[in-house]
Amino acid sequence: MFDKVLVANRGEIAVRVMRACEELGIDTVAVYSDADRNAGHVRYADEAYNVGPARAADSYLDQEAIVDAAEKAGADAIHPGYGFLAENADFAAKVEAADSVTWIGPTSDSMEQLGEKTKARKVMRGADVPIVPGTTDPVTDPEEVHEFGEEHGYPIAIKAEGGGGGRGMKVVRTEDEVEEQFESARREGEAYFDNDSVYLERYLERPRHIEVQIIADQHGNVRHLGERDCSLQRRHQKVIEEGPSPALSDALREEIGEAARQGVKASEYVNAGTVEFLVEDGEFFFLEVNTRIQVEHCVTEELTGIDIVKWQIQVAEGEELDFAQDDVELEGHAMEFRINAENAAEDFAPARGGTLDVYDPPGGIGVRLDDALRQGDDLVTDYDSMIAKLIVHGSNREECLTRGRRALAEYDIEGVVTIIPFHRVMLEDEAFVSGEHTTKYLDEHLDEERVAEAQEKWGSTEASSDDEEPVEREFTVEVNGKRFEVNLEERGEAATVPANANSGGQKPKPAGGSGGNGETVVDAEGETVSAEMQGTILDVRVEEGDEIQPGDVVCVLEAMKMENDVVASRGGTVTQVAVSEGESVDMGDVLVVVD
Repeated sequence: MFDKVLVANRGEIAVRVMRACEELGIDTVAVYSDADRNAGHVRYADEAYNVGPARAADSYLDQEAIVDAAEKAGADAIHPGYGFLAENADFAAKVEAADSVTWIGPTSDSMEQLGEKTKARKVMRGADVPIVPGTTDPVTDPEEVHEFGEEHGYPIAIKAEGGGGGRGMKVVRTEDEVEEQFESARREGEAYFDNDSVYLERYLERPRHIEVQIIADQHGNVRHLGERDCSLQRRHQKVIEEGPSPALSDALREEIGEAARQGVKASEYVNAGTVEFLVEDGEFFFLEVNTRIQVEHCVTEELTGIDIVKWQIQVAEGEELDFAQDDVELEGHAMEFRINAENAAEDFAPARGGTLDVYDPPGGIGVRLDDALRQGDDLVTDYDSMIAKLIVHGSNREECLTRGRRALAEYDIEGVVTIIPFHRVMLEDEAFVSGEHTTKYLDEHLDEERVAEAQEKWGSTEASSDDEEPVEREFTVEVNGKRFEVNLEERGEAATVPANANSGGQKPKPAGGSGGNGETVVDAEGETVSAEMQGTILDVRVEEGDEIQPGDVVCVLEAMKMENDVVASRGGTVTQVAVSEGESVDMGDVLVVVD
């Protein structure tokens, strides 16, 4: 058994992995950015190491820093969780090449073969698994998109090879959109996955999104653990997942499960993974393989009683699966609700900050909470918006829905806005309750008025302003990048720690914009266009002197795993461009000045 595992992730998934390690008698190591000094996963771990600034590219995506932390800590394995470097074959290879460190996941070769979509399509087609009509080689020129449209018609999905969850995917509905969407998909692929290769698929208009959980060991055993239905999505981002799917017959369920198992077996895949399918009009098509643990793996664990994360660790150690395919049974029904710090009444805008003044999660039979935050924690907005996952289990779907309504009503959060009111609306929504929704349902039929009413009725209150000075304060001190906690008692004025008091500390950000690189000086007259959230500038669409109209896109901002067009509210002449491509910005930073 491993002695010590470094978890190369943050938040609730890091805590989830650490809990599995704890039950297996394994010590845990956390890594954290400057923004996550006081994060829940850091508190939970046995030890923790700073790996860089808040920007993910300089911390959680810094491969050298993470491997170096593992070596400093004496960890003998690395678990990547999901997101960040979890599906990065180069990082897996780097860990595999490190002395005395084991990669907990599929091999780098398998990740390259199945993690890149065109290669995975070839593998599945070779295993007689149905695939959506599309290309099996990367597309490098917009002209190829035009040719595909002439042959197969529109709409067309342009997808990043390393993408997933809607990231790096653009839908082309007419030939006039080809060039813009082609470049946008490549840009997202490069920004998120360091891979600008894209491929094409026929875009299915109203499919169900079905995924099959698999686990495979080093002894040639491959098991599927049933399916999950992830059809309730907003802009290709899942919000509620459930299993088994209410849309599948028993015969189709068995056929899809076996197809997933055979496809993975043909690739000689090892460890946990998910094979995703689109189902429409009784037909199913292979979509992609996720070569990692999924956010919604908890649904399958509740249905089967199998701890997938533990098996990831045990398989990496060479253990053989101790259950046969016929032993896998799905008991009852389970649902997972993503508790995102977003305001569903404002187009799901991510929270800009806040403190958990009240955090009182639900409990009782059939209720599971995967989280990392606790009451009094500040919300970190530098990464994705998910702060917890609520999973409920019942003897059937009706009881599961009832239990979900009860648990969501019990979930008391104040100080940070969440989408709990949205979830409560969905559990009264006729299409969802009857199981008739598709992946397009929320984008086309969401009752925004009902959501606004729910937010007003059940929404979290704003963060309170409490000027009372605490008697005792906890500080973080770093020595050679390793985290230690120190408690100091205050007397009189609030205690402070100088910015340079620790070796890995985060220095104060200068006032103004420019992403902390220095104060933005607005030396032009006119109306400023500012960032509405923290993120990274992916593209600047204007130059000084350009004439623009109201609604024109001035730049593209990546935030919360999505591209966001920043538009001008008024027309005029661009008198100053205060940002450049690749620059990190904070909420309120000036981007462009228009006169």
